[in-house]
Amino acid sequence: MCGIVAAAARREVSEILLEGLRRLEYRGYDSAGMALIDNEHNLQLHKQQGKVCELEKAQKLRPHLGCTGIAHTRWATHGEPSGVNAHPHISGQRIALVHNGIIENHMRLREELMAQGYEFASATDTEVVVHLLHRALEGGKSLLKAMQDTVGRLDGAYALAAIDVDHPDQVVAARKGSPLVIGIGIGENFLASDQLALRQVTDRFIFLEEGDVVLISPSTLQIFDQAGAPVERKKSLISEAVEVADLGGFDHYMLKEIHEQPRALAATFAQAANYPGIDECFGAGAGAVFDRVKAVQIVACGTSFHAGMVARYWLEELAGIPCQVEVASEFRYRKRVTHADTLLVTVSQSGETADSLAALRNAQPGEFVASLVVSNVANSSLVRDSDLVFLTKAGMEIGVASTKAFTTQLVGLLMLTVALGRRSSMSEQKQQDVLAALRGLPEYVQQTLELNDDIERLSEAFIPKHHALFLGRGIQYPIAMEGALKLKEISYIHAEAYPAGELKHGPLALVDDDMPVVAVAPSDDLLEKLKSNLEEVRSRGGELFVFADRQAGFKSEARVQVLPMPHCPEVIKPIVYTVALQLLSYHVALQKGTDVDKPRNLAKSVTVE
Repeated sequence: MCGIVAAAARREVSEILLEGLRRLEYRGYDSAGMALIDNEHNLQLHKQQGKVCELEKAQKLRPHLGCTGIAHTRWATHGEPSGVNAHPHISGQRIALVHNGIIENHMRLREELMAQGYEFASATDTEVVVHLLHRALEGGKSLLKAMQDTVGRLDGAYALAAIDVDHPDQVVAARKGSPLVIGIGIGENFLASDQLALRQVTDRFIFLEEGDVVLISPSTLQIFDQAGAPVERKKSLISEAVEVADLGGFDHYMLKEIHEQPRALAATFAQAANYPGIDECFGAGAGAVFDRVKAVQIVACGTSFHAGMVARYWLEELAGIPCQVEVASEFRYRKRVTHADTLLVTVSQSGETADSLAALRNAQPGEFVASLVVSNVANSSLVRDSDLVFLTKAGMEIGVASTKAFTTQLVGLLMLTVALGRRSSMSEQKQQDVLAALRGLPEYVQQTLELNDDIERLSEAFIPKHHALFLGRGIQYPIAMEGALKLKEISYIHAEAYPAGELKHGPLALVDDDMPVVAVAPSDDLLEKLKSNLEEVRSRGGELFVFADRQAGFKSEARVQVLPMPHCPEVIKPIVYTVALQLLSYHVALQKGTDVDKPRNLAKSVTVE
């Protein structure tokens, strides 16, 4: 959720730290700060509420310079967004520390430290860590040993980085449950919560493992495992070109990313053309694993959970494979019964989603045939920990509300359906039909994007509204859920989604002339039943907005506005209709005046519970 950058170099690093924060700001933007050790070994600190630009202004007004430093952009968990609660936190005017994650036993530690005379300036859980570190250093321990002892006292998840004026060329860091990566330079070394923050200074990285503690200086790099033993970790060369996070002529990243979907979908499906068979898209040995699979368990959060729900329809209807889908935060904590020969599939845009990662790591030995992740980020924790991997080709996604990452996940899951289905009840003709539909998908999405002006006009009706209801039947129900999530995320309109057949079981009580109802209405076998459900809404004064296949027979009339959607193969309609709902949410939020790319209280990557 938050972003960390750190540097130990022989050159001045303040601008490197700021650039790293700019690249990570989509992960947290409540506040930002940085601390440096100057040439006189003094600790220099800037902390500002708000976005990174506020920190930049402070740095321009009163420059802080140094060759060793740490920086942070925050998404608040403990303590409201404020300058006082912003990171870095300091202790004794000698130590500064930044933290991603949650320290679960912070209250007990706070009481212990206060009893020893430590004063707390913030309401954060992080401040206990910097005081523990200070206490260890004052007891005569080295910076490395102080960090090792400190993390032994902590319960929870964390990525930590700290500097100390008595060790002016060193940065010490630790990782448990929250990502941390080392960037290797020449005469300099770096740390960050995401390699993206460091691509301007290096292309060589080490991805730390659970429990690792690391010490860097300009000339040294030492890594120790959870037991305190020195270890070597694999170095990775990241040769792909760095994507530039510019708007490309669009007003917002979200709109840009919506319009990038034809390219992203084509690139994701193109992986199938690069291999002799579809199995190889999922990694070496995938074929042998798929031969054993008799059931699928999908685990995900948020938007990725909706992708899993769509996949369940595909896997059961097309491939004849039983499939269960569960929210990762529930799955990881409950006792469960797993069917024999089940494949565990995690879906995560970032590959760092804390609950999904815990669900994978907490799986019992032998519980699953294998694990497969569908993710957009190579070298992420879920990618490194999973047996098989499908990498989507969405490219960098800056907008907090996921768009192209979601639709490319659906492409990957439909390809998985084909890979498994060809081993069960899926005919050769059906396989070819699905692959042909995927091949034509970018064109249908482009046709949907051309409806932008019509969708913008529809969105005007939502400006005075505070609630909305989304309806879908069958495979379009999870798409209705995704549409409701997008609307609430960026416009702050309370939105709920229901299966259309559930209207009489409660939701109909909400319908009046102030409750817009959005229906996803393709021309499938459930169309006539959906029409009946929608008539129930209309007869009670509800205003209907129907996204319907142009051949479905819906027409605009009093209190019913219809958006004719492209006629396309049934199997890809969930993806095509998603794009229209993304545009609806975007335009409603724009007219509501909210921050489309950085909605309140949300961050891009949820790396804590």
